[in-house]
Amino acid sequence: MKLCIVSRKVVKGDGQSRVNYEIVREALRRGHQVTVLASGVAPELRSSDRLTWVEVRVDRWPTELLKGMAFSWQSASWLQQHRQDFDVIKVNGANTVSPADANAIHFVHSSWLRSPVHPSRSQRNLAGAYQWLYTALNAYWEKKALSQAKVVVAVSDRVKQQAIALGIPAERIRTILNGVDLQEFAPGLASRPQLGLPEAVTLALFAGDIRSSRKNLDTVLYALTEVPQLHLVVVGDRSGSPYPELAAKLGLSDRVHFLGYRPDISEIMKAVDLFVFPSRYEPFGMVVSEAMASGLPVIITATAGAAEIVTPECGLVLPESEDAGALAAAMRTLANNKEMRIEMGRVGRLIVEGHSWESKAQNYLDLLEELARPS
Repeated sequence: MKLCIVSRKVVKGDGQSRVNYEIVREALRRGHQVTVLASGVAPELRSSDRLTWVEVRVDRWPTELLKGMAFSWQSASWLQQHRQDFDVIKVNGANTVSPADANAIHFVHSSWLRSPVHPSRSQRNLAGAYQWLYTALNAYWEKKALSQAKVVVAVSDRVKQQAIALGIPAERIRTILNGVDLQEFAPGLASRPQLGLPEAVTLALFAGDIRSSRKNLDTVLYALTEVPQLHLVVVGDRSGSPYPELAAKLGLSDRVHFLGYRPDISEIMKAVDLFVFPSRYEPFGMVVSEAMASGLPVIITATAGAAEIVTPECGLVLPESEDAGALAAAMRTLANNKEMRIEMGRVGRLIVEGHSWESKAQNYLDLLEELARPS
């Protein structure tokens, strides 16, 4: 099979990049020829003589919107000339205007735009206007791209329902949940002092983008004021974040530990006691399954696609993202019950062992090989 993948990056990064990284690895393992249209590809993949990297440069463009548009147009122009060279083409959302055989959707912009907590509703300024424009344009392009694909792959059943709401027939949608690296994320112990964390306290972890409101750190901080026995570790880029100031205003500076961006998140997960992630909109949420793989009980909201794999035996799923009281009660329950935390962590690990990246990549390759067969 001659496979072409269009992805901004193919690295061990966020959900979309990581999925394509694993798909390429599995395709090469099966002996297929792979061409990748991307701005960056992991060096260990580039070393294969069966992989061709067509670099799409977008770094000179000043905003994410313009970078995305430039990537889409450049990749489509290349595909228009080379489409006949491939048995199957896989893309992601609206990352190219060229029609594809398989389109994997990791974020539904039209659903995010309708959310009552979209930044354009609270930021009545230029930044809010940009966020509205960015989401609205991507929603328009996304709907068109999905309608052109032979098969749409949703990363959760929640995303599948959102795709159906866009008019995509259910029979054209497959659900393949995101996977987890079971070797990198595993139960264990790590030295808190070496990670810059306090000892002899119960630690909750929040990890994600803390420069915007979507991940909902503000509600976590308000809830934390009602759980005085709990400390919170926050991992995420602090530049431009309003939350260190909010934590100080709430009198939480001694109990909230902002670590900034950390590549050693798997080690930090070994050093904490529970994971809290009440995201306001989350098509999946790989960090949730990574926490479960690390043996942590999780507190999330039903708005996250990863809630589909969280049972009452391994975590607490809250129906509302804005209910600070309910979140405080959940945090208090886990903070006060070490035995419950240990048992939930054990069950969570067992659950995600059925969601390895290897198994997800095999699911994708089975689908792509099916699409490549002559009809």
